[in-house]
Amino acid sequence: MIKVQFIKTAGGEELAILPKSEYERLVKLLADEDVDTARVVRNAREKIASGLEVMLPKTVVDRLAAHENPIRVLREWRAMTQDELAVAVGITQGYLSDLEAGKRKGPVALHQKISRALGVPIDLLLPIAVSEQEADPARIAKRSQVAKDMVRRARARRD
Repeated sequence: MIKVQFIKTAGGEELAILPKSEYERLVKLLADEDVDTARVVRNAREKIASGLEVMLPKTVVDRLAAHENPIRVLREWRAMTQDELAVAVGITQGYLSDLEAGKRKGPVALHQKISRALGVPIDLLLPIAVSEQEADPARIAKRSQVAKDMVRRARARRD
């Protein structure tokens, strides 16, 4: 156990007196922490500069934390209209409106396009992305049926 002595100065300030070895240990811990903090800050700055990370204003983070639709929040932060974003990613404004309202789900590939158009990491949109099957089950079912029909016609031609 470390023996620490507390004293009070004439001015009323409280001081802690500790062994020199303990003082040196604490100074080393502080220096190591400063080195680690500097490394974390340097890495974050490099990621931001390279576009791998983005700095979001607190108001945007608060809205995302409140579970507002991330597409809408990020689109508004970037001062884009629904029409502008829809054109940028190759979808209709109505589809984008449905995505933002939560009426429809978009596949991961679409969310990747949206993240690129908004200049944000895909991680911000992945929580609302779904598989292509979940995004448009009717289209996938139709595609599957077309494939089955092609196989059936090919077998019929061989027979």
